[in-house]
Amino acid sequence: MENIEYSEWVPAGALVKGLFAMVSLIIVVVTFAVIIFSEGLLVEDIFGVSFAWVVLVILLLVFWNYRGLHIKINDESLSVNYGLFDKKSFLLKDITSCKTTKAFSRYLGVGVRVGLDGSMAYTTSFNRAVEITPRINRVFVFSSKNPDKICEIINRKNTV
Repeated sequence: MENIEYSEWVPAGALVKGLFAMVSLIIVVVTFAVIIFSEGLLVEDIFGVSFAWVVLVILLLVFWNYRGLHIKINDESLSVNYGLFDKKSFLLKDITSCKTTKAFSRYLGVGVRVGLDGSMAYTTSFNRAVEITPRINRVFVFSSKNPDKICEIINRKNTV
């Protein structure tokens, strides 16, 4: 059984949640308005309402998948999971440096991002983040509520 030294859940930021709520509300209000105020639903109206609800379901599934990051550090590795499909894992001995950073200034948004310098990021908000430099792959940045603690653990494990 692995010894979990650190575990953290980093939920999506308030801006992301607010945007998804606003878009969802707009879709719901507009489709109900079309249904209520039209004088008999035409095929085009039914198609439009159905299309809008399909878009809403897709948006909600995407939001559910990317609702937050799960960070885990055990004795040997760091893993960062962002939804079902985006997962990164690094052996602690292969991380050459760890430092805190601001993700927004480099990536200009949230989600799975690629920087102009080729680095990769999983960001959930515009707050602080952790930047790690692995021995082999590109620089990786991820959001955290406690980036100082994560870097302290990684740096301590690498000096032992």
